[in-house]
Amino acid sequence: MIRVGIIGGAGYTAGELIRILVNHPEARIEWVHSESSAGKFLYEIHSGLLGDTDLRFTDQVNLDAIDALFLCSAHGKSGEFWAAHRAPAGLKVIDLAQDYRDESNGYVYGLPEWQRGRICGADKVANPGCFATAIQLALLPLAQAGLLQNGDICVNAITGSTGAGVKPGATTHFSWRADNVSAYKVFTHQHLLEIRRNLSALQGKEVAPIDFVPLRGDFTRGIFATAHLACPLSEEEAKQLYKDFYADARFTFVSDAPVDLKQVVNTNKCLLSLEKHDGRLVISSVIDNLLKGASGQAVQNLNLISGLPEDAGLKLKASAF
Repeated sequence: MIRVGIIGGAGYTAGELIRILVNHPEARIEWVHSESSAGKFLYEIHSGLLGDTDLRFTDQVNLDAIDALFLCSAHGKSGEFWAAHRAPAGLKVIDLAQDYRDESNGYVYGLPEWQRGRICGADKVANPGCFATAIQLALLPLAQAGLLQNGDICVNAITGSTGAGVKPGATTHFSWRADNVSAYKVFTHQHLLEIRRNLSALQGKEVAPIDFVPLRGDFTRGIFATAHLACPLSEEEAKQLYKDFYADARFTFVSDAPVDLKQVVNTNKCLLSLEKHDGRLVISSVIDNLLKGASGQAVQNLNLISGLPEDAGLKLKASAF
């Protein structure tokens, strides 16, 4: 069994991570760290865990007692953690924050559909952002084919309220979010940096500008992203390009029919659909922001770096209705 520790255990991503790991056939949670919740049962914070585990949060960190560590704290906190702690030899680390997504400090960017081989040989993995996952999966095949060099790339993506984290704020309050949609960080969202950096690396040349408009949705979880750009391929050629690119992907699939959020919420899947209109290719990409966009992909990366089946613990059921 892989012995696991979790830092930052009181947030949404940690809650989803714990729900997966308590049922993982090859992993065992040794401790979950949270200074604010130390001493409480996990189910007192993540109420859905009642009956699944009797573990309590701890304010102690024992890296020698684990084989793998998940960092689930806020962005910027990972560097502070490593300034105060030393990783023992052989410790596997999966960081869900954005601190090392530039592959600094020996981390490998953990998007399996792009870097499975490198992830399998890694000790430290930087888990991608949620918008970054949905948008990169929509564009990776075009980058590999060198088709993101010219023109403009337009992306609209709407996310659920859990994407804003567990700490309440003015735009996450139910009375504001319900029956409401709004744009934010237009053309400036922080995930654009990792998206453009990675697509440019795969293409071998800098990608064309990406005009990204993120939207807040009036639902709790999921991302629906739509990208469109000028493309010389026919619709049939584009679909074949995508199906070939993702032929060996365990969780990403190309649909011949339109996709929707309920197909992926509560799963680690990404579903893609393609259409061609007036010379522009339209790619729709749907994921669960807390699973394929965070904790599910983190477990997928744990499986890869540990030599386990990629889908171990991740055979999850979608919410059909």
